[in-house]
Amino acid sequence: MLKAYLIYFVVGITMLLIVVRIIAIQYGSVVPESKMATIYDEDDMPTRIDSVMPMRGRILSDDGSDLVTSVPLYNLHIDLSIIKDELFEEVDSLAFYLASVFPEKTKREWDASLRKGRADEKKYFPLQNRVKYDVLQKVREFPILRERKYKGGFIEEKISKRQMPYGILAKRTLGYKREGAMPVGLEGAFDEYLAGDFGLLAKQYVSNGWKPVGGDYLKDPVIGADIVTTIDIDIQDVAENELRKQLVAQEALHGSVVLMEVETGFVKAIANLKRASDGEYYESYNHAIGTKTDPGSTFKLASLMALLEDGRADITDTVNAVGRYEFYDHRIDDTNPNGYGKITIQHAFELSSNVFSRIVHKAYYNDAQTFVDRLKSFGLADKLGIDIAGEAQPVIKNRGEDGWSGITLPQMAIGYEVEITPLQTLALYNAVANNGQLVKPQFVKQVRRDGQIVEEYDKVVLKEAICSKTTLAKLKKCLEGVVIRGTGKQLKSANFQIAGKTGTAKIVDQNLGYSNLYQASFAGYFPADKPKYSCIVVIAGPTKEIYGAIVSGTVFTAIANKVHASSLEYHRDYNNDVELAASSPKVLVGDAAMTEMALKYMNVKYTNSAPNTDYVVALKTSKGLDIQRRAIEKGKVPNVKGMPLNDAIYLLEKAGLYVRIKGVGSVVTQSLSAGANFNNGEIIYLTLN
Repeated sequence: MLKAYLIYFVVGITMLLIVVRIIAIQYGSVVPESKMATIYDEDDMPTRIDSVMPMRGRILSDDGSDLVTSVPLYNLHIDLSIIKDELFEEVDSLAFYLASVFPEKTKREWDASLRKGRADEKKYFPLQNRVKYDVLQKVREFPILRERKYKGGFIEEKISKRQMPYGILAKRTLGYKREGAMPVGLEGAFDEYLAGDFGLLAKQYVSNGWKPVGGDYLKDPVIGADIVTTIDIDIQDVAENELRKQLVAQEALHGSVVLMEVETGFVKAIANLKRASDGEYYESYNHAIGTKTDPGSTFKLASLMALLEDGRADITDTVNAVGRYEFYDHRIDDTNPNGYGKITIQHAFELSSNVFSRIVHKAYYNDAQTFVDRLKSFGLADKLGIDIAGEAQPVIKNRGEDGWSGITLPQMAIGYEVEITPLQTLALYNAVANNGQLVKPQFVKQVRRDGQIVEEYDKVVLKEAICSKTTLAKLKKCLEGVVIRGTGKQLKSANFQIAGKTGTAKIVDQNLGYSNLYQASFAGYFPADKPKYSCIVVIAGPTKEIYGAIVSGTVFTAIANKVHASSLEYHRDYNNDVELAASSPKVLVGDAAMTEMALKYMNVKYTNSAPNTDYVVALKTSKGLDIQRRAIEKGKVPNVKGMPLNDAIYLLEKAGLYVRIKGVGSVVTQSLSAGANFNNGEIIYLTLN
């Protein structure tokens, strides 16, 4: 028994050591190259364990298209010391082929350098670095190299390069992760998912570098997970193109666009373009997230919300808009220097009158901090907590702190002496559209690995209600009025109604105070009656026009029209046509389940007279479409007239017929009559049109 226990003990300890070693290799932390331990092999050649960079995961659009992906590249070397003499006689042919794909050297030069490397017993002779896979495939078939590693000495090392298939589309938001640089955008924010796990590889030092040894990784690198963004490629493309077009037309400094789903806060498009020294516009900085400025008149929404919530004014109250308003030694001019006369507060909002400075000053003169606190209750003094780094901290001054003066309150009322980013402004407008619920803007909806969802992001509610339902109803009425009869009336759409607010503000120069340059903006949502999307457009430094409706509102409208035109849900009312038969689409004969799926997706009204059947035909009736059974008798020629080719071939070949086709489209004739007998393997000819 003692011997048995001793054997058990020894075996147990041995197995434990093996398990610990396996875990250390498989999951052990990667040591930086500078600290990698170096050992010596039998030939007194230094070797070490190196980390192997994994392929980063992809960044995908909301429909799964690649926005950022890793393209594999290969560094090619050859160990000339292990090639046998008889095989090396093919070096002349190898030089010929190398010169054909790597023309930096002629055939003669390749031949000479290979022979010299052979004489010097080069174990890590460089052929070419960073070649694409199609080039690698060619090189693998070259003389000598086709014998691969152990006979031909061919060494291929896989690396990867980050690539953006859509060019600069959302470039700054997608971002980057580089050695020695601060991470930017989604690449930085989701690096822990995208990075993957490092592998381990043994390398041996030779005269000109560290050469991989052995045929396999000690630990395989694990590719990073994919992140699925909320970005819609089509909308993003429109946003960038429309923004660029307007920036060029206005010779502006920079501009931003953000479009967001009202209910979820998912950002569908975000564009930031800035003029460079060459006069072109590039995505060099994410102004929508990182640039806080005086927003100007778009902030009047917050001022009106505060007045209504505190019961200090109502939209039906009358004010006298005289054209200029003096506070101590400071004068605020109105958008109309001659004034608008006696108007309601609602109309003052619609006209973007600066009489709001007087309204707020009068309402909160002895109680300025109450106004400030009310603004803060809307979430305007807090960051939104977005995943992307670089969000600026908004500035809402407290009464009595540094910078507060007698003119601060009226200035804040019209969007000066406050600082807020375009995205933070949009969040406020989105909350109004979302029945008061303030949601966090998000850029990613899923993380996937090997096609499986490992993380899913639902909407994040920051505040359940920023104001009362009564206030919301009045605000929406005012925002719709801006486009119906106010400063945004030229932004009307023929197919749907927009609600929003224009804004124009002087840009602050950090050294000189307010400059002579302006920032034009438009923030709002659409459709006004059932808000689906909110959007903000901000253009800084326009030189031809300065007003928000003309400069930024046109970009807003172009994007809204594109989204509305391409969204199926906005066009489903067409199915209520009285003449349903005339409006019903033509449906090819085909698979029953797929036919129903398509009709439901398109919201086409139909009745199903043939449940539990495989193939159907959809016939038009006075009440719309009626799905009826397409009879397929076993042992008889199937009726495939009207079917698309894939269904027709499937049915006929399943029955035992051999199909020949002519033309394209759906089947119009078949050589063997439907329902007829046939011989197994008989040919049937189909004509398509």
